[in-house]
Amino acid sequence: MLILAIDTSAIASAALLTGEGETLAAFATEDTRSHAEVLAPGISKLLEEAGVSGAQIDALVVGVGPGPFTGLRSGIATARTLAFTWNKPLHGVMSLDAIAVDAALDAWRAGVDEFVVATDARRKEVYWAHYRSTGGTPELLDGPNVTSPSEVPPLPAYGAGAALYPDVLHAVQDFSRAQPTAEALGRTAVVRLVRGLELLPDLPLYLRESDAKVPGPRKRAL
Repeated sequence: MLILAIDTSAIASAALLTGEGETLAAFATEDTRSHAEVLAPGISKLLEEAGVSGAQIDALVVGVGPGPFTGLRSGIATARTLAFTWNKPLHGVMSLDAIAVDAALDAWRAGVDEFVVATDARRKEVYWAHYRSTGGTPELLDGPNVTSPSEVPPLPAYGAGAALYPDVLHAVQDFSRAQPTAEALGRTAVVRLVRGLELLPDLPLYLRESDAKVPGPRKRAL
């Protein structure tokens, strides 16, 4: 089984994984604003490196956020286009889970039962979710949310959003720059598929209303 995972909730990334969770090829940028430019060429290159064609892909997985409008649209639109072109199933995974899958193992090793994952939502806010580590596996307790950092539970915080507000959030140092990646997203999906758990639809979790508004009717001139 071959799975192509895509995430653009923060950085742009894609990964090709086996049904056992082994990564065959992957790429990720550090830029959070060039998703549309790099995603398609990056996917094409990683498939070429792995010697895999679209017809050989069994399923696609896409991060559905939370994240900015433009970034999420790029990833989800690309995933939908490829799924339609190749006639393959497409599943969604909450992007914060891509950090939680490794954070839960770290928390378990540290003897921590509960933790939060936080990423940058800009506007002096963070996207976050509250998890429990059950034997090193993340269990979602609350979220996703977008709030000011002061509203996040006072728990060990994993992810790049935590490091932005060190006076409020308790950032875990080794994970203080962690962003959701397609590779971790794909591993999350594989675990859930193996356990017979449902994945999400490919609908974006924006959490905020769009800044673009449809103009109202013009007022009559007196």
